Amino acid sequence: MARNGILIDYEYCSNCHTCEVICKMEQNIPEGKWGIKVYEIGPWNIEGDRWQLTYMPVPTDMCDLCASRTEKGKLPACVHNCYTGVMQFGPVEELAKELEKKPRQVLFAPR
Repeated sequence: MARNGILIDYEYCSNCHTCEVICKMEQNIPEGKWGIKVYEIGPWNIEGDRWQLTYMPVPTDMCDLCASRTEKGKLPACVHNCYTGVMQFGPVEELAKELEKKPRQVLFAPR
């Protein structure tokens, strides 16, 4: 059986926090804990008029890729509800091929 993961194209994350909220609701995660958390990187000046400002959704050790959903053929809640479509779910081998296509992506593949 193929190992699954989530590929996150953080270049286009809009910092809406929908992934955080839906994860907490779907998994009944208590206040102060997270299954996925959006972090802000920056802003700071790189050089001239180039700035660094990035939002990066980071799954935590509490993430099980919504096993109760994926067992039924559904997408993980964060992937299904991402307004900007920056998350993909699937076999790690296939998602890893997508990493070759562009920078500013991360692949999360829990055991």
